[in-house]
Amino acid sequence: MKITSAIQKLEDGTIKLTITIPANEVKKAWDEVLEQTAKNAKLSGFRKGKAPKKLVEENTDREKVREEVLKKLLPQSYIEAVQEHKIRPIVNPKIHVEKLDDPSTGSGQAGWQFIALTCETPTVELGKYKDEIKKITAKSEIVIPGKEQQPPPFEEVVKALLENVKVTIPAMLIEHEVDRLLSQTLDEIKRLGMTLDQYLSSTQRNPQSLRDEYQKRAENDIKLEFTLQKIAEAENITVEQKEIDEAILKAKDDAERKHLEENRYLLASILRQQKTLDFLKGL
Repeated sequence: MKITSAIQKLEDGTIKLTITIPANEVKKAWDEVLEQTAKNAKLSGFRKGKAPKKLVEENTDREKVREEVLKKLLPQSYIEAVQEHKIRPIVNPKIHVEKLDDPSTGSGQAGWQFIALTCETPTVELGKYKDEIKKITAKSEIVIPGKEQQPPPFEEVVKALLENVKVTIPAMLIEHEVDRLLSQTLDEIKRLGMTLDQYLSSTQRNPQSLRDEYQKRAENDIKLEFTLQKIAEAENITVEQKEIDEAILKAKDDAERKHLEENRYLLASILRQQKTLDFLKGL
């Protein structure tokens, strides 16, 4: 029997893969792990690696064996499922084990089963966003004698954009970003020499209100990120190699220059976002 998988696409865009590893594959991997363990086993009365396999198995922590088998089988079976269903994940999967019997006890003949949650690039419907943004930018083009012409307010442009596009964001993307923001905040609190309780008290928040605040922020940030990406694709907005090189040359010091050089792809993405925002402000 081969590894099998079933796919389910949830309403928010989350992809649920139910993956079953047949018992024979589990047993094969289990035996391989035990064999490797036996080669390095040190049991009283035997030279290293010379103890009988059965004796090694009896003296081996089955939980550790299970962990090693999972390390061998889960990544491989997940990749196979992704390829089979022709999906293009943009995040690492969240894994939930459903069935994990010990093949050495004679159980688990149906094999192991786990669920992997992942997602692809969110769906973005741009609609008539340009018409709404032009209402904002048109105001900045009005010439008032004696007053310097001001560019359209960035916040108003973004607000008009987000209010007029439709983006389906998988819950796991929002949860991941909220966790990142909370982790960042905790690091900042530690640098200030404060506890989380002190911070929450000084800002008149509680854990739930802070998480709710970050959830809203995460939703807007993710929505903006993928909306700008969609607009850049639709308007053929690209970043030339020379633009990346120029940005690296403008680094404030050698450390920053090295960091940018090592992360050229990320830099290109940031520059493309900025060019897309400039495009919007110029409508």
